[in-house]
Amino acid sequence: MTHAEGRDQAEHVVRLVRDVLGAEVLAASLHGSAVLGGLRPGSDIDVLVTVRRGTTAVERRSLVEALLAVSGERAYRGPARPVELSVVVRSEVRPWRYPPVCDFLYGEWLRDDFEAGVVPAPAPCPDLAPLITMARAGNAPLFGPPPVEVFDPVPEDDLRAAIVAGVPELLDDLDGDTRNVLLTLARILSTLATGEIRAKDAAADWVLERLPAIHRPVLAEARALYVAGEYGSWTERRPEVRALARYLTASVREVYPS
Repeated sequence: MTHAEGRDQAEHVVRLVRDVLGAEVLAASLHGSAVLGGLRPGSDIDVLVTVRRGTTAVERRSLVEALLAVSGERAYRGPARPVELSVVVRSEVRPWRYPPVCDFLYGEWLRDDFEAGVVPAPAPCPDLAPLITMARAGNAPLFGPPPVEVFDPVPEDDLRAAIVAGVPELLDDLDGDTRNVLLTLARILSTLATGEIRAKDAAADWVLERLPAIHRPVLAEARALYVAGEYGSWTERRPEVRALARYLTASVREVYPS
C-alpha cells in the first residue's frame, strides 16, 4: 500500500468520525509512522481527532462499529491497514495537563474486546504526550487547523515520564508481540537520550550503533521484520530476546531513573 493510499484510508476514518460526531469535530491529523519517515508494510494508520465535548457511550459504540468494518485483516469490508484512532476533548489537552485524558481509543489489539461488545470509556492516557508531540512535529492535518495550532507543546518532563510509564505493560507483551516490543523499547531509549521521537526502524538504527555486539543480531532481526511487514518466529530465540529486553530496560532506567 502506498503513502497516498494510507492517507486515503486516514481521510476515510475522519469521515466516519464526522458522520458520528458531526460539528463536534474540531480537527484531525496524522501521527505515528506516517509523519516519522513514512509508512512501512505493517504500519498502522494513526489518527488523532480533537472534539468540542466528551462523547457519549452510544457515540463511542458507533465509532467502534464503524472502525471494525475498515481496520486490519479482519475488517468486514476487506483487509486494510490497522487503524489507531485517538479522540481527545480540546479542554482536556489545552491548556496542557498531565496525565491527559483520552476520550476514545480504538486499536486492533483491542478488537476481540470490541467484537464482544466492550465500549471504550474515557481514561487518563500518558501515551497522548508522545502522540501529540508526533502530531505537532509532523503537522499533517486531515481536517481543520494543523496540529501546531490545535495543541500546545508537551513539556519535556511530561514527555519523558509518559514514554517510561508504559514500560512495565510493554514488557508483559514481550512473548506475544516480540518484534514491536523490542523496537518500542529501542524507540523509548533513543527518545530519552536525544529528545527526538523516531520511527521504529530509525530508532533501532540509533540503538544498534550503541548496542553491545552480543545483542545486535536480535534487534537487527526485529528491525528487518518490521521493514518487511513480517513478525517472524522467536520461539528458538527467547533467551536472546529476554536478554536484549533486560538490557534495553536497564538502559532506559539509567537515562531516566524512576
